[in-house]
Amino acid sequence: MKVTKKFALAVFLFTFVNIVSAQETTNSESSSGFGIKGGLNYSTVSKGKFEEGPDPRTSFHLGFLGEIPLMPKVLSLQPEVVYSRQGFETNVKPLFGSSYKVTYQIDYLNVPILAKLYLGKIFSIEVGPQFGFKVSEKTESSNSSSLENEVESFDTAIAAGVSFNFSEGAFISGRFTQSLNEVVKNSDSKNMVFQVGIGFKM
Repeated sequence: MKVTKKFALAVFLFTFVNIVSAQETTNSESSSGFGIKGGLNYSTVSKGKFEEGPDPRTSFHLGFLGEIPLMPKVLSLQPEVVYSRQGFETNVKPLFGSSYKVTYQIDYLNVPILAKLYLGKIFSIEVGPQFGFKVSEKTESSNSSSLENEVESFDTAIAAGVSFNFSEGAFISGRFTQSLNEVVKNSDSKNMVFQVGIGFKM
């Protein structure tokens, strides 16, 4: 796991160093640049060993992105750093007493490394791996709130989405992310996140 984390950080640093180089060597008509993005998260986890299917948690994401043209106006590499508030809700049925709802609040610093394919001037699709580093974890129920250590500290996922890119650098995007590894320990559950957001690229 430590090797995977180091590899993810190395890839991220390498791509951002190349963004700086690309900015210096590409002309104004290329699609290179830095940007900011943010929007809504609709997150949950696969059922796994939970007795009932988990319900989604709605929150937000906010971050930065870069773009390195590989084939100008056709194909780019898009690395990102995104703070993402994720989690889910589930019902707990104790041996005695009535069931109650528990909300898992899991915040990540996600690093997607995406291939971005332009299909015309406006529409593009993005796909690639995402490396997530858990920032915080908290559970809340109707009668308590506590910090836990039930969630894995590192998350590997596949991300895929679409964007509508407008003039002056503005864009609207939608994305789905699916974890490849277990999220809550001993649950066999995996993160599933839908994101809708807006951004601006300079």
